[in-house]
Amino acid sequence: MSGHADIRSIRTRFVEWLPRTVDRRVRVAAWATLIAQTLIVGTGGAVRLTGSGLGCPTWPRCTPESFINTPEMGIHGIIEFGNRLLTFALIAIAIVMFLFVVRMRRDRPELFRLSVVIGLGIPFQGVIGGITVLTGLNPYIVGLHFVLSTVLVVLSTVLLFRVYRGARGDYVAAPRWFVRTAWVSSVTVAVTIVVGILVTGSGPHAGDHGAARNDLDPELMQHLHSYPAYATLALTLVLLVAAVRLRLARVVPFVVGLLAVEAVQILVGITQARLGLPEILVGIHMVLACVLASAMTAVILSTRQQVETESEDEIATLEARVAATN
Repeated sequence: MSGHADIRSIRTRFVEWLPRTVDRRVRVAAWATLIAQTLIVGTGGAVRLTGSGLGCPTWPRCTPESFINTPEMGIHGIIEFGNRLLTFALIAIAIVMFLFVVRMRRDRPELFRLSVVIGLGIPFQGVIGGITVLTGLNPYIVGLHFVLSTVLVVLSTVLLFRVYRGARGDYVAAPRWFVRTAWVSSVTVAVTIVVGILVTGSGPHAGDHGAARNDLDPELMQHLHSYPAYATLALTLVLLVAAVRLRLARVVPFVVGLLAVEAVQILVGITQARLGLPEILVGIHMVLACVLASAMTAVILSTRQQVETESEDEIATLEARVAATN
């Protein structure tokens, strides 16, 4: 009986230790979620860019007889197996995030739901990765793998934003045309990323020397990829000028961040194309694509805010300003 009592006591103390409100532990876990979801895109890119996509030629085992790589598989086996191991790090972070918000599920249901969806998305992403290996790195399955990674980065951004800014506000703190322009920008970002995936699927970085390509014209696809990218840049400049003129103090920093990411991404894209797609630049370009999606998400989220966090005078001023520009 004493042993059962000790277990119950430990469980009770652990439950009581879990946060009831957003604190430093929750914020750290939310940052860890976003950073880890972004970094695994970089390690996945390293697998592809080093030709290690079939370093573990089967799934879920690394070889038909072993779950881990063997010395005979060389560096490619190490790289591919190392990337698979990172999935367990993501799962550990997701579990911690879930535990840190589980006691808030009534007061902050959005944090609870987001943590569950992100957590369930990790094994689902692992299954898609397995299908990628089993199909011999089919470029369209590889592309789907990247799309799902981007979705998880976006959801992680929403989670982090909600942790810091609270639940979705009822008050739209920007003119309707501004919000619509931001949403159009998000569409051009999505199109840019999807076309970029097709560009990569037509290029030399297949992940393995024997992997198939999508048979699209790489040069043509590079040009098609640039059009929505420049459209996104133009729309972001419109958003920045408008946000400054309208004095949307909560929005401006996020638009500036988005513009900075776009500038770096365009510079890297142009440079990698002119240098013949060096692996390191392609990898940076892949990670920046997820950072771009994250920054765009933050801009969209910043256009809403909680009314109760503002003074009555500030609300009246904002409402008058928004009404005047609609």
